[in-house]
Amino acid sequence: MRLSQAKSINGVIALPGDKSISHRAAMLAAIAKGETRISNFATSADCAATLDCLAKLGVKIELDGNAVNITGSGKYGLTQPSQNLDCGNSGTTMRLLSGILAGQNFTSTLVGDASLQSRPMKRIIAPLTEMGASILSNEGRAPLTITGSKLKAIEYNLPVASAQIKSCVLLAGLYGDGETTVIEATPTRDHTERMLEWFGVKVRSETLQHSRRITISGDSELTARDLHVPSDISAAAFFIAAAVCLEGSDITLQNVGVNPTRRAFLNVLCDLGANIEQLDEHVSSNEPVATIRVRGGLSKTSEPLVIGGEKIANLIDEIPVLAILGTQIDGGIEIRDATELRIKESDRINAIVENLRRMNAKVDEFDDGFRVRRSELKGSQIDTYGDHRIAMAFAVAALLADGETEITDAECVAVSFPAFFETLSQNHLR
Repeated sequence: MRLSQAKSINGVIALPGDKSISHRAAMLAAIAKGETRISNFATSADCAATLDCLAKLGVKIELDGNAVNITGSGKYGLTQPSQNLDCGNSGTTMRLLSGILAGQNFTSTLVGDASLQSRPMKRIIAPLTEMGASILSNEGRAPLTITGSKLKAIEYNLPVASAQIKSCVLLAGLYGDGETTVIEATPTRDHTERMLEWFGVKVRSETLQHSRRITISGDSELTARDLHVPSDISAAAFFIAAAVCLEGSDITLQNVGVNPTRRAFLNVLCDLGANIEQLDEHVSSNEPVATIRVRGGLSKTSEPLVIGGEKIANLIDEIPVLAILGTQIDGGIEIRDATELRIKESDRINAIVENLRRMNAKVDEFDDGFRVRRSELKGSQIDTYGDHRIAMAFAVAALLADGETEITDAECVAVSFPAFFETLSQNHLR
């Protein structure tokens, strides 16, 4: 994919359904009683992998445009798959589905592509084993062979801030012999809790001085209920970043999920003086939604913007595009406490640093992050390392750079946003 410098980005931009919410909606609909219609289901390859795994577990799934009709099997109605469950590149599919499979009465094996099978799974193996599941792995990595059983309810302190681990344990808790509690020191995205409540599960949440406790009961039942998935704020982030960096831009993004645990990116930009409005705020299927209007321009801060600590957990997907933003503000951006980026679809810290240097940016690399200084970007060849968020972040960089930028393996955007480049080029760039 070749891109050149742009003067502005304008218009109403269509975004896919939220990937995180779509995964959870499909899994919970599969173990609910009755039929659920999920409209605006994510178009991503990751979410397609979730549907494929559920179908192999005997769940009836019908596609209808961008909607999905799922006939739930009930908590114990899944059937043993005749083949491996291929999660593709999706860590969410593997980690969350493991929680459900841990409570079944059969054995199943979860596999993925080379990238996914290199990612750490001990963090879910430990709590699921403590609950009574038997899990065989490749030294803590996939393939995961899970033999489910009647599970023991536990109280589990999250070792790292991770919505995927939290969700895995909560889903396993649906099959526990009592109340399962997850304790998180840093709040993470709460889509699983909201979706459980949408399907009729009572979720007890307590915010204490230094932690948050989320509790569910193993005798909970899920009841099918139609829902609408909001547009993906992580997909919106790339267009928002481009708009604030290009003077004269004016874009509107409709029905975007603005869950408080996902809007940290918007908060950062507003603190930098970005012109961002939230309109038509409402709640849809238990998720806060709004139309977002963004107009070009950004206050040029003289002090470096330093982001670290507990803020990282709710910014993790947007850090690649924040790095690009750092080249456009006087003080630059420093990211710390983000070691988790090294074990995503790629080593994102290394990918960000190497590609920014190719584009003439001044950047320092740390074990847990990086520092980017204000720079005049130059067009270059970008290596995505097969990572969708690196590809989309450097597409934004290309719009700001002098000369042409070539993005190799650009098709990897299909993992989360197959129509990204088409959407970017459809009358939005000037």
